[in-house]
Amino acid sequence: MVDTGIRLQLWIGPTVPEPAPFDVVDALSSLEVTNTDSGRDGFQMSFTLGKTLGLDYDLLLNRYFEPPNRVIIMVIIGSLPQVLIDGIITNHQVAPSNTPGASTLVVTGEDISLKLDLEDKNETHPDQADSDIVTAILGQYADCDLVQVVTPTDDRPQENQRITTQQGTDLAFIQELARRNGFVFYVEPRAFRANTAYWGLQDFTSPPQPALSLNMGPETNVESLSFSFNALGPATPRITIVEPNSRTAIPIPVPSALRPPLSREPADSLRQTVPRNTANLDQTQAVLAAVATSSQSADAVTGSGQLDAVRYGQVLRARRLVDVRGVGASYSGRYYVKQVTHRLKRGEYKQSFSLSREGRGALLPVVVT
Repeated sequence: MVDTGIRLQLWIGPTVPEPAPFDVVDALSSLEVTNTDSGRDGFQMSFTLGKTLGLDYDLLLNRYFEPPNRVIIMVIIGSLPQVLIDGIITNHQVAPSNTPGASTLVVTGEDISLKLDLEDKNETHPDQADSDIVTAILGQYADCDLVQVVTPTDDRPQENQRITTQQGTDLAFIQELARRNGFVFYVEPRAFRANTAYWGLQDFTSPPQPALSLNMGPETNVESLSFSFNALGPATPRITIVEPNSRTAIPIPVPSALRPPLSREPADSLRQTVPRNTANLDQTQAVLAAVATSSQSADAVTGSGQLDAVRYGQVLRARRLVDVRGVGASYSGRYYVKQVTHRLKRGEYKQSFSLSREGRGALLPVVVT
């Protein structure tokens, strides 16, 4: 589909996806994949529709796009294959036209973690740490090709203290357990038919991706880039618990940030929040609540832009770090990538992205590519 040194590969099928036949790939006119750190990843494919025999369109007769067929979308840049998404088709839309060749089919879907969100459950998990519960639940989804990366937790409440109860889907429950530990949970492809199921702290320690460069002559790979400083983004939680015997109110200090700083001048927190339903927690639970609430507040500095994947030379990934250079001392430096939207059509591959960090100024005087 893309003829600029980038190749697109598409697999599709009801259980085990197979290479898409020629008529499917040839009819593909555009493709969009959204990779985000909040919520599930998603994809949308647009096809041109035509009839050769019979009364229906050929692509619909072959039933390639019946939900919940599985779809794997991969790009090869140079010799490096990179999976954009391993997902499930959720719906398709047909727009017939009076003009020959103008009828279209739009196929939409979400990443494979959707399978964890299809069945409501009422379960109890007594005498188990949260990480053990997550490990056991993920083990039930062998058909999703999950490789578990689960951070161990120590809090193991006894049955006479409290019982961890699930009311909802497995995905919603795992995300709830992640939030109360100050963690995140997501599923993303790591290779063909291999998906990482990550439950733990946001990753702020892995090596950064290649730098995003603006105003750098031949090194420039960003087409547009802008930044915003919002002092009302960060918030400090105030948590108080009640000692059960004396009924004395005990303030719980907010732990220091669990992530390393990305900026030289972190923004001061102008807002304070009071998380609800924390008075009856014990001290360990209250500290976890403080960490979770603090990690959910917004960063002060955000950025957004677009790059040409051919010049960048690889796939930019959300949930990772990236360096920015050529935008001035206040906003150059390291950022966390919150979202990337991949847009492909014949002869073109663009990536739109959004970034964030806690303040202004780079930690290091030089940004390494």
